[in-house]
Amino acid sequence: MGLFNNMFGGNDKGNSKPEKKSHLNWIPLTDLNQLEEIKHLSKTESVLIFKHSTRCGISSMVIKQFEKLFKEEHESLKVYYLDLLRYRNISDEVGYTFQVMHQSPQLIVVKNEVSVFNASHYDITLTDLTKFV
Repeated sequence: MGLFNNMFGGNDKGNSKPEKKSHLNWIPLTDLNQLEEIKHLSKTESVLIFKHSTRCGISSMVIKQFEKLFKEEHESLKVYYLDLLRYRNISDEVGYTFQVMHQSPQLIVVKNEVSVFNASHYDITLTDLTKFV
């Protein structure tokens, strides 16, 4: 509808919906050394790793739904984003380090240097983030 409004002059700013503020602050996971950082942080707080395949339709749908799970009370959660196609070696090391079988998309929660929760595919969208705050 927005495309047609723009094309035919119906772009009335007064009718546009206010933009929602995202409460999710992604941290790109692009270096193997960050796994040590994640383990260190996990000694005092839960750390989330979201493994995403940029070529997978299911992964694309799940990541959008995952972002909608974040409310203001979840802002303090550290969430690392791993593009597993670009950083396959890091994805492999995440599985080895935290003893979690590879899935895509996948959410892994690390606490006290170990995986305490993981979910894949649409099960990610059922995750109660509040228990990790």
